[in-house]
Amino acid sequence: MTATPADYPIKRALLSVSDKAGLIELGQALGKHGVELVSTGGTAKALRDAGLTVMDISDLTGFPEMMDGRVKTLHPKVHGGLLAVRNNPEHVASMDEYQIGAIDLVVVNLYPFAATVAKGAEREEIIENIDIGGPSMVRSAAKNHESVAIVTDPADYARLIAEMDEKGGATSYDFRRMLAAKAYAATAAYDSMIASWFAFADQGVTFPETLAVASTLGTTLRYGENPHQSAALYLPTGPSANGIAQAKQIQGKELSYNNYNDADAALELVSEFRDGPPTVVIVKHANPCGVATGATLIEAYEAALACDSVSAFGGIIAVNRPLDGPTAEAISGIFTEVVAAPDADDAARAIFAKKKNLRLLLTGDLPDPARPGLQLKTIAGGVLVQSRDNGRISRDALKVVTKREPTEQELADCLFAWTVAKHVKSNAIVYAKGGSTAGVGAGQMNRLESARIAAWKAKDAAEKAGWSEPRTIGSAVASDAFFPFADGLLAAVEAGATAVIQPGGSIRDDEVIAAADEAGLAMVFTGMRHFRH
Repeated sequence: MTATPADYPIKRALLSVSDKAGLIELGQALGKHGVELVSTGGTAKALRDAGLTVMDISDLTGFPEMMDGRVKTLHPKVHGGLLAVRNNPEHVASMDEYQIGAIDLVVVNLYPFAATVAKGAEREEIIENIDIGGPSMVRSAAKNHESVAIVTDPADYARLIAEMDEKGGATSYDFRRMLAAKAYAATAAYDSMIASWFAFADQGVTFPETLAVASTLGTTLRYGENPHQSAALYLPTGPSANGIAQAKQIQGKELSYNNYNDADAALELVSEFRDGPPTVVIVKHANPCGVATGATLIEAYEAALACDSVSAFGGIIAVNRPLDGPTAEAISGIFTEVVAAPDADDAARAIFAKKKNLRLLLTGDLPDPARPGLQLKTIAGGVLVQSRDNGRISRDALKVVTKREPTEQELADCLFAWTVAKHVKSNAIVYAKGGSTAGVGAGQMNRLESARIAAWKAKDAAEKAGWSEPRTIGSAVASDAFFPFADGLLAAVEAGATAVIQPGGSIRDDEVIAAADEAGLAMVFTGMRHFRH
């Protein structure tokens, strides 16, 4: 049985960091333990400026830093000092013969490749920010973690200092092993960012031969969709759109897996209206149950709530404007799990503060619904990858296929219903009127049932609100995919719809168009469908 490696004292450390945060405090702490500091370029200067004694890497290797710093740590006196197995006689003999001193600690953080890409740098600058020597040292030190400590995260400086203080300048094997695991994860994530940039940005490939995806743990969650499932939130390591994962939680309980999933659905939909009038989206189980625009945010909220006040109980709300006091007061009238907004004024925050369990998330700018990107879904034995559904239809792209053309109001209602239907689980049917959903039918196995359910919900909403008729009367209806038969369209006619928007493309389009003409409907084809499974 192999004995657990012993604690190893740190006598020499090599420091080379692009992020200088915490560097001086670390250098001072190492100095107190009598550690010899070896460093490169700007790191060495920063340490010297703080009054610390530092050996330049060129003095260690006997070679100057050359080729604009590309070649400075790629040397046997560096990697030999890192990789040598300390209790191997042959390794020790080689170190003696070639005057290679052991290096017990490496502190490295890599060139800021992701930040360089994110700022829109030119290709030459991006290439220069691909670190070579840093990852090489990290991997060498991590491989030899039996005796070498490798620190790649400035957040671990304090842990390193505490470890050395506790162990009289040494580190334990368990600590070094933990650092090695983090180090390999860091280089893997770094390489994945570079590979992704080359594939997507530089080469313009949609689906590269190897899909390198890296992310870091944001937080563990209480459980997944159900209590017997574990769950966590991971954040992308490279440039990405900000969304619910980056939102600032102002108050409320810890977000659950389902909260994140539902809030993301709400934010993605409300972002479709980020340049539009005040808009409110209410989501339940990742499906919108009420969406409305209005002259004010509270007007939009009241219209969205009226669509399906039953489903809104315990729902998720997203708005496209900073949240104000009157709207927050109205939202507080029913139990709401999460509210997501670009911002919130003091009055809104004070009102929500009285609801200790309600989570208020501030997202800042809303994500661009037209942004590119990939969506991943795991299946048994593989991963399905597709581009984001960022397709959008303009009024000019619509094709009128019926004898009657839609009115301006019907066109507006069609486009509103179509935008919402894009975010409803298939089969999706959405009735809309006057900038508000009238009824939503989601996730049914056939389109006819979705049309009927949406109409039934509209009748139920009218009864609860005391209206004389449901809002489906005179509405537009959107179908996320074509009507395979006329029956779904006839159900919409029965509900009172006067205009229809659908992709078209069925072998029975003529039959469906004829039914629309007979009923006096106006119908437009988009030529695009929006399945969401």
